[in-house]
Amino acid sequence: MIPLMYSYFIMTWEGINQRKFPRVNYKCLIRVAKGEREEVIETHTENVGAGGICVILEKDFELFENVSLKVFLEDSENPIFCNGTIVWVVKRHPTTQAETLKYDTGIEFRDIAEEDKARISRLVESLLKSGT
Repeated sequence: MIPLMYSYFIMTWEGINQRKFPRVNYKCLIRVAKGEREEVIETHTENVGAGGICVILEKDFELFENVSLKVFLEDSENPIFCNGTIVWVVKRHPTTQAETLKYDTGIEFRDIAEEDKARISRLVESLLKSGT
C-alpha cells in the first residue's frame, strides 16, 4: 500500500514510472479546467503518454478529482479534448524564497477519442525511435 499523507501520494519516481503506457518528455500547451466554476489553468506538459500526462501546476488538486483537458499537440492545429482524473500529486518544495510552491501532477485520460489516443501513441513512438 502506498502511504497517503495530506492528500498526496508519497512515492518514488520509480513507482510512478511503472506505467501501462510509455511516456516521453514532451512539452505542449495544455488547459486544465475543474469544477463548475470552470477554473482554468494553462500550463505545459512535462511528459505525455497514451494513458495520461504529467504537468507542473501552481495549484493543488485533490486525488481522484475529475478535470477537463484541452491538449495542443504540435502535430496539428486541432487540440485534443478529453476528461481526466488526478491520479498522483507530488509537492515540489521551493528552492528559493522567490519560487512558488508547485505540484507535479499526474492526470489519467478518460473519455478520450480513439483517434486522439492513436495520435498520442504515434507521437510517443516517434519520439522514442528518434531518441528525443
